[in-house]
Amino acid sequence: MNVKKLGDHIITVDKVCKTFPNGVKALCDFSTNIRRAEVVVVIGPSGSGKSTFLRCLNGLEEIDSGEIIFDGIPLDHDKKNRLKIRREMGMVFQSFNLFPHMTVLENIMLAQKLVRKSSTGVAKDVSMELLEKVGIQDKVSAYPGQLSGGQQQRVAIARALAMKPKVMLFDEATSALDPEMIGEVLDVMKTLAREGMTMICVTHELGFAQEVSDWVIFMDQGKIIEGGTADHFFSNPQEERTKLFLSQIL
Repeated sequence: MNVKKLGDHIITVDKVCKTFPNGVKALCDFSTNIRRAEVVVVIGPSGSGKSTFLRCLNGLEEIDSGEIIFDGIPLDHDKKNRLKIRREMGMVFQSFNLFPHMTVLENIMLAQKLVRKSSTGVAKDVSMELLEKVGIQDKVSAYPGQLSGGQQQRVAIARALAMKPKVMLFDEATSALDPEMIGEVLDVMKTLAREGMTMICVTHELGFAQEVSDWVIFMDQGKIIEGGTADHFFSNPQEERTKLFLSQIL
């Protein structure tokens, strides 16, 4: 378990419901709180609502009812509020979503210049610093098609970090990678966790969860079945559904 000082709540999710047009209830009265500097790992079977939870947090999916508040700002239909929240919440997906016609450096600089209105010089300095942080500063002039999957995902992480977010969301960031590339991405995520970045990670990497998480959430059918510290969750789960899930994957 990762022991560190956590701050006040930065995200409050209260009784959120989300049903898709096909009738699938992705989230059902979903409530949780995320504290500053906390690393929350979300696990559960496929289709349990994990990714929908992340996408609702930054408004990529509309909620049907309930309330989401990010750092005092309600995620409502006010466009200014939504823009503020998205600026402060970085997200890394399974797919890398890099622009193939741009170099690594250009990919990371783009949003800084367009959204943060950074100068070219400042954006370049920030980008170079982050490329060194994720360990691929030698790929600055490469194009995405010239990189491995693990390298592309590290560029995607650097791009999200370049916006200086208060929270990072990781939606199964390693699931599309070959096994030998997973470790290099997890190492970057572990570094962020140690540095105090607030993180919510949907992942199947249970070793990562045990090593760095402050809190583990187990979801099924759009609900939180159980939550707890990594030590408690993996060694002494309370719910039968949690025990069954862990018995199948551990």
